[in-house]
Amino acid sequence: MNCNANKSIECTVSQCAHHCTSSNYCSLDKIMVGTHEANPSMDQCTDCMSFRKK
Repeated sequence: MNCNANKSIECTVSQCAHHCTSSNYCSLDKIMVGTHEANPSMDQCTDCMSFRKK
């Protein structure tokens, strides 16, 4: 698979379909960051809503 790494979006989640396996970057032009909390107070409360399982 040829991956077009976006050097503005670093990512270490190799299970994501958008992850460039040759480097720790995302291949998307942009991502959506969301939350699963009503009142997020730390980084663990945020999620990459653009994640898609390989």
